[in-house]
Amino acid sequence: MTVKILSITLLLLSVCVCCHSSEDTRVRGPGRIRPCCVGVDKDNMTAEVVGETYREQAARGHCVKAIIFNTKKGQLCADPKAQWVKDLTAKMRKV
Repeated sequence: MTVKILSITLLLLSVCVCCHSSEDTRVRGPGRIRPCCVGVDKDNMTAEVVGETYREQAARGHCVKAIIFNTKKGQLCADPKAQWVKDLTAKMRKV
């Protein structure tokens, strides 16, 4: 009887671990975890941007299409269609 209970317990534990691992990958994606932008700032925030790099984010799931800049306060999600964003990314590509 104890072998049967132990087997069932191990089976349930394995199922729980597999489900948790599968959900983690689906939500976060494999590899490094990066939060995504769910909205963008359309105001000119050029003065807030630090550094000479940016990252492009594609629209996927609840994430919107955005250009992500670094600021002293963290990441800034900017509208890729905004003129100030186009100007700043062009300037960064030249450097």
